Amino acid sequence: MTAFFVLAALLLLLVLRVPVAFALGSLGVFLLWYFPLPLNAVPQRLYGTMDSFELLAVPMFLLMSNVLLKGGVGKDLFAAVQSWVGHWPGGLGVATILSCGLFSAVSGSSVATAATIATVAIPEMTSRGYDRPFVLGMLAAGGTLGILIPPSIPLILYGIVTESSIPKLFLAGIGPGLFLASVFITYGMLYARFSGKYQPIEKASWSERKRATLMALPTMLLAGSLIGSIYLGIATPSESAGVGFVLALVITFALGRMNWEKMKEATYKSMKTTTMVFLIIAGAKVFSYAITLYRLPQDISTLLTTNISDPTIFILAVGLVLLIVGFFLESLSMLLIMVPVLFPALSGMAIDPIWFGIFFVVLIETALITPPVGMNLFIIQAVGRAKLSEVAKGAWPFALMMLATAVLLYYWQGLALYIPYNT
Repeated sequence: MTAFFVLAALLLLLVLRVPVAFALGSLGVFLLWYFPLPLNAVPQRLYGTMDSFELLAVPMFLLMSNVLLKGGVGKDLFAAVQSWVGHWPGGLGVATILSCGLFSAVSGSSVATAATIATVAIPEMTSRGYDRPFVLGMLAAGGTLGILIPPSIPLILYGIVTESSIPKLFLAGIGPGLFLASVFITYGMLYARFSGKYQPIEKASWSERKRATLMALPTMLLAGSLIGSIYLGIATPSESAGVGFVLALVITFALGRMNWEKMKEATYKSMKTTTMVFLIIAGAKVFSYAITLYRLPQDISTLLTTNISDPTIFILAVGLVLLIVGFFLESLSMLLIMVPVLFPALSGMAIDPIWFGIFFVVLIETALITPPVGMNLFIIQAVGRAKLSEVAKGAWPFALMMLATAVLLYYWQGLALYIPYNT
């Protein structure tokens, strides 16, 4: 009964449009006061939340992605990929998804990926006769690769919350990320082939390919150095993110695309996003501490394991809950609210926490392109100057593909677990 009242109070605060961080934090403080416990536990928890070396990766990756965004490297990536595959049937769609995948490997952010590639791809694809809702939906979905293909900010936060290995989570994200990108590419090619709504472009010459590839090469090398340093154990995610930020500055200044004004804008934007993320984390930490004292996660875990003995039914229930919650909350809020409640039940179900992290991220990816709170829908709507309904119309087939991938991930867990446990 206590769990019901706590969840109802949280839902009420969110319905009243109280910011997620303050809804979680204020409810946590009230529960601690009502327990009763000394409220000096609150600042201790807040300080403990921020005093984390692993969390340094978040502002560093955000700084790096915003510097690359201001430096216009998305144009280089798109031009390089387009020069190789643009002449294929649906080649611009292929170039869009591949560019999203490449930019994901250096940003770790879905929003940054969607915004960067969309500014280049929308005018290019629509001028070539591609159906506008299809273009908008593909870019909204392609941006979601930013939180699955490593490095990924949500996977970093999942690792911190659950005390799971972040490098293993990154490795586990490779298979599903590449698979999802392949599914999007296949759909894009089939759509172009059978709808006929595109104008073929001429095959680029070798000199054009060489020039475009050389322009994008520094960013590709940056992505390779980031991922390689983490996987080889040379650097932690936080250290790698810091080095990546410095290299991003070097690349953009060397190309003449960065100045101090753009640097200030990138820093300010990163600061705003970091503050939002850290406030949500702090509020979630206080809330998690309070509900743990009330034994709500343990009670919910016991309730689940007592009434649901079949892992398939448990995963199905989790999936349904996440899809419903995804209509109202953005991805980081979902992760920080739901994971502390659901995670204790995993051991009783013999569910691998690394696999669950990837499954969870695939589902919150889906929430990024489902209305009314699909963050990527809003980003593409703003960049493309489109109606939200227009973006949602093009995005729903991709949402179905992502749900199908989540189902496949359950029946073929090696898609996520083969690489981290065999390398």
